[in-house]
Amino acid sequence: MPSIFSRIVAHEIPAEIVHQDELVTAFRDASPAAPSHILIVPNQEIAGLNQLGPEHRDLAGHMLLTARDLAAREGVADSGYRLVINCGPEGGQEVMHLHMHLLGGRPLGPMLARE
Repeated sequence: MPSIFSRIVAHEIPAEIVHQDELVTAFRDASPAAPSHILIVPNQEIAGLNQLGPEHRDLAGHMLLTARDLAAREGVADSGYRLVINCGPEGGQEVMHLHMHLLGGRPLGPMLARE
C-alpha cells in the first residue's frame, strides 16, 4: 500500500503543495511545529535515510538544494531554519517514506532537551 506521502505526491490526498518537480514534492505540514513547516519528500517511495544508496546521490543533493530554495521563498533563510530527517521509530520517524522537515519562522531553541 502506498504511503500517505506517495498519495500526496500523486495528488490523491489534498495537501498544500508548495513545490513539485521530477524528483521531489514539498508541502506544508498538516500539524506545523513552527510558522514555516514544510515536508520535502522524494517522489519515489524510499522508506528512510538508511535505504538510500549510491544511486540516490543526486536525489539527496536535490532535496537539500530544494530545502535551501524553499527557505529563501519562505523568508527564513537569513534568520535561520532547521532541517530534520528522522530515522526509524526511535528517531521519531512516523511515516516510513523518507522526508525532510524544513522548520523556521521563530527561534527554534536547542535540538534536544538535555538529560
